[in-house]
Amino acid sequence: MNNECLLCNQPLEYLNKDELMECELCHKIENSKTRCVNKHYICNDCHTRGINTILEICTNHNSKNPLEILDTLMMQEFCHMHGPEHHILVGASILTAYNNAGGEINLKEALTEMINRAKQVPGGSCGYWGACGAAISSGIAISIITRSTPLTKREFQLSNMMTSQALNKIALNGGPRCCKRDSYLSLETAIEFIRENLNITLEDSEITCTYYMQNNQCKKEECLYYPKK
Repeated sequence: MNNECLLCNQPLEYLNKDELMECELCHKIENSKTRCVNKHYICNDCHTRGINTILEICTNHNSKNPLEILDTLMMQEFCHMHGPEHHILVGASILTAYNNAGGEINLKEALTEMINRAKQVPGGSCGYWGACGAAISSGIAISIITRSTPLTKREFQLSNMMTSQALNKIALNGGPRCCKRDSYLSLETAIEFIRENLNITLEDSEITCTYYMQNNQCKKEECLYYPKK
């Protein structure tokens, strides 16, 4: 169960304030609040190494169900139990399903923009910012679909509504953090939101978590997606 540090598999610890840390893989020095109990630090860039392969995966995926697309992405080598990669995968799954359901976007360009924007949302934002990156990812996807900017009207409203509704669903389900749970919650919210506001129907499916054995903080029966007995 101690499978959180990419180097030693030991649990992570979260600090109350930033400290200067050196990434064990690329040796970049930056401020962070997160490291493992053995003091190993992995930066966000190294944690999401290989994420650009989602371009090929998503542009060749024909599903209209963002939950199916997310499961495909989470099975890839670059995706871990927890981590900032989920801040990209949620939005990428929405964009891919939206495109496949007849939404008018240039998928490759949209995915590239999704990666560039979502990589700026750091790991741990759920606890330190009060805004889970999975929910922010859904808002980014809507902003890309609608071409929202800080100066638009309806588009600005929609992208912020998407984030707020996903955040509300995540908040009501409580912590501790589970990137899989919060990603599923964000996508379920996005499916309904897109149908009601963008007139595009995405497919849905029942979710049963297959990752709970990898999660040291799993809420088990308290989680919506924990396997039913």
